[in-house]
Amino acid sequence: MATATKRACDACHRRKVRCNGQQSCGNCSQAGLACTYDAIPQKKGPKGSRAKVISELRLKEHQKRAEHRRQDSTHNYGSPTSSPSSPTLSGLLTHELVDGCTDFYFAQLYPTMPILQNEQLWALVAEMDTSLEAYCLLCSFCAFMLIQPGIEGQAMKPLLGSCSPTPLGRRLLDEALRKRRSRDYIENPSVNAVITSFFLFGCFFGLDKHNTAWFHLREATTLAQIMGMQEEKTYTTGTHMAMMSMRRLFWLLFVTERAYALQKHRPLTLHATIDLPSVAEDPSKPIAGFIHLVNLYRPFDDTFVGLWNKSRTDCSTLWLAHLQTQLSQALPAVLDGTETQAADLRTSQHWLRTIVWQLSITNNFLSSTSPDSSMTFGYPIEIAKDLVAVTSQLSQQSMEVHGVGLIEKIFDVACTLIDVMSCVPIESQNFSVGPQDYLNHLVNLISTLRAGRSRYLPLVLSKISDTLSPHMAASITQPMVPIKVEQSPEIPFLQHHDSSETHSSNTSSPYSTPPFLHYYPPT
Repeated sequence: MATATKRACDACHRRKVRCNGQQSCGNCSQAGLACTYDAIPQKKGPKGSRAKVISELRLKEHQKRAEHRRQDSTHNYGSPTSSPSSPTLSGLLTHELVDGCTDFYFAQLYPTMPILQNEQLWALVAEMDTSLEAYCLLCSFCAFMLIQPGIEGQAMKPLLGSCSPTPLGRRLLDEALRKRRSRDYIENPSVNAVITSFFLFGCFFGLDKHNTAWFHLREATTLAQIMGMQEEKTYTTGTHMAMMSMRRLFWLLFVTERAYALQKHRPLTLHATIDLPSVAEDPSKPIAGFIHLVNLYRPFDDTFVGLWNKSRTDCSTLWLAHLQTQLSQALPAVLDGTETQAADLRTSQHWLRTIVWQLSITNNFLSSTSPDSSMTFGYPIEIAKDLVAVTSQLSQQSMEVHGVGLIEKIFDVACTLIDVMSCVPIESQNFSVGPQDYLNHLVNLISTLRAGRSRYLPLVLSKISDTLSPHMAASITQPMVPIKVEQSPEIPFLQHHDSSETHSSNTSSPYSTPPFLHYYPPT
């Protein structure tokens, strides 16, 4: 057991914060800094910004480890370091910016995309002035973080000032693309190249450029397959951290490809051919929630996507009903994770239930007399109720951090509910809330979330106006007080934790087709 000392460690002394004298002390462990007691005590100087001190300390550690990491032949996170002449000449990518984006990533996004660890990012920063691959990855990483809603409220604000993060994100995105063209990352791809392609996909998805986003997602999955990430034997060599992160990267691409295939009617390339990550592989950063996310999407294989894309017809009522049962039971009653992670998991679960219901009605499998509620015409009302119960417990920030992907899922549930309300007779019951209230809540939620008001609110209001009766439409399009929905026994309790192109990619609209078929474009 480590013995406490009576003096502060070097980093805590430099930062002017209380130190517990342990090795390693709590502050250094939390900030990801080396904990040493080597400095000779000196007179106190003027106090400065603690954030700047952390950046300086991290930079010194980056520089100290740079030569060692460049010579580490067993490190699997990058091909041999290239030596371009001053790749950061543009001055866009600063150490302070990387630190701010890194803090945002670990605070908000790591639970749902745990593919980068502290030491890997340190190594990349240490090499970004000499390695074009490291520089491109960090540019795409920071661009992705800056394009995500909600980053203004984080530690990035002092760096951004009055500027909006999105324009800077676009510039970094352009920089990453421009620099990347000067090297061959395809013939002998690295994990860094796969991660870069993934972040480029995320950037274009957030900017609503879906043809380009699809290109980079398919690029990421193709590079992963070239490297053999779909084969378990690939994970038998290399360092523990390298193999751990590469396995997570494969499953992140697996989930992302399935979600995008369902949203945009795309085919699949990756399949569940390797073992899942282990919950116990990194006790300091639990990933149980990430494994839950993978399991949510695993049933959506080539068979389902083929049916969804109308490339096959071998579907049955029993199979779809079983899939609905799987989805309803996929998550535990209590999620042991962050609120941000819970927002993604719960919303995805109810969206996937909606997707399966859509496929059921397209194949004429629903019945008003079915004993299984998931195979009835009114099931989207139950889904909407469950989604309202979940989102009522979530903070706005926990939802916004997932960007337009989460908003689009809420939007899909709302559109399906509108179709049901227009076509399915709803009995008058003495309940305080009902389908109209659920829709009102979802519409207000869409209008509240950033990117929702400008992109999805006009679409959902137009659908309400075109589909529902004038009286009902008028009441829904007005602001309302948030409703409270009692959770049914089936709804898991939510535990909170602190913590040009030929076909234009943004002009397609699924709202002009008949009710229940708005996910399927005309053939």
